[in-house]
Amino acid sequence: MATKQVEVRDLDEGSYVMIEDAACVIKGYSTAKPGKHGSAKARVEAEGVFDGKKRNLSQPVDAKIQVPIINRKQGQVVSVDGDEAQVMDLETYETFTMALPGDVDPDPDDNIEYLEMEAQRKIV
Repeated sequence: MATKQVEVRDLDEGSYVMIEDAACVIKGYSTAKPGKHGSAKARVEAEGVFDGKKRNLSQPVDAKIQVPIINRKQGQVVSVDGDEAQVMDLETYETFTMALPGDVDPDPDDNIEYLEMEAQRKIV
């Protein structure tokens, strides 16, 4: 899996993090002061990038955590069939089928932006 390792203290809202082997975008980040018997703790509230599930994480701020490498790419809609679209990557000219989110209604020849991590893709 394409990830890099960072400390929990380096995370902030809007960035990505791996929780339960799923790529998530951070929606909330807060820290608690160090206590008598330990280091400061960070609480991360996140939502799955590709599945939309909410996930939480509580770790010491100096712990190491995996951050996914998600590429933001440009594509062109070739055709639309119901809730799926044929999309051509504008760099590699590779064509693939993607599910359309409910709030997106592209026409053929529209340019779109999508996120890609390994075999997972999502229209932004």
